[in-house]
Amino acid sequence: MSVLHIVDVFARQKYAGNQLAVVESGGALSDAEMQAVADEMNYSETTFVESRESPYRVRIFTPEAEVPFAGHPTLGTAHVIREQIADGRPDEVALDLNVGEVPVGLRTIDGNETLWMTQQPPAFGETLDHEPLAEVLGLPVEKLDADWPVQVVSTGLPTIIVPLTDREALEGIDLDRAAYERVTGDRDAKLVHAVCPDPREAANDMAVRMFSPYYGVPEDPATGSANGCLAAWLARHAYFGSGSVDVRVEQGFEMGRPSILHLQATDRGDAVDVEVGGQVVDVARGELL
Repeated sequence: MSVLHIVDVFARQKYAGNQLAVVESGGALSDAEMQAVADEMNYSETTFVESRESPYRVRIFTPEAEVPFAGHPTLGTAHVIREQIADGRPDEVALDLNVGEVPVGLRTIDGNETLWMTQQPPAFGETLDHEPLAEVLGLPVEKLDADWPVQVVSTGLPTIIVPLTDREALEGIDLDRAAYERVTGDRDAKLVHAVCPDPREAANDMAVRMFSPYYGVPEDPATGSANGCLAAWLARHAYFGSGSVDVRVEQGFEMGRPSILHLQATDRGDAVDVEVGGQVVDVARGELL
């Protein structure tokens, strides 16, 4: 029997944030079976916990394919391990993902338990012309902020960071699938992360949207991996005037799944330290038949 958990990640209450299915599989499911379950669940990702000892072996599947790393599945799975599998609700849980070992720790922010992951050191890739990404997002090129680079960044899952001028541009995105295929087709980067410094809520610093049709995710309500790449990008380019970043990001509002992500990063010159945090809320528990 495989126990199934459903949680909402980067959520302040149930039925917000990004949904995640976590399966305690114990390694009993084949690759094909895990992919079929992920397709059946049809969430952005479904995870499978294959061991009950630290570091906990975890695999991550989208409806289309297995991925080496993703942020909200890392936090959501760590929450389930901490609450249901590990002894004594430890303050830190180590996950053995395909990208490597990722530690997840507990902190309290504004009285709320918040889980934080330390992501892999970011790799900064190529910069891209603004015009092709404007076509991908269905926006006039002047809606991309010419003061900042469009760049591929990866902390395990390569992401194209696209800076926009304002929230009007963010809300006006109309993804052009043909243009998306032209830009991503010969690149490892399949995530397009549009960002702007114009949030709805005064407590937040940025508003973002993430698109990845390649992985069967037309739009994602909260993306820990892409926002980890964003944190690294913000620090490396001193977007807020400093190589140290501590910001709140809102995502998923356009989808009716409001999400809040906490980003911290420090550019040390030879590397950038990246952490991403958020709350996790239990929604349901059952079993696979």
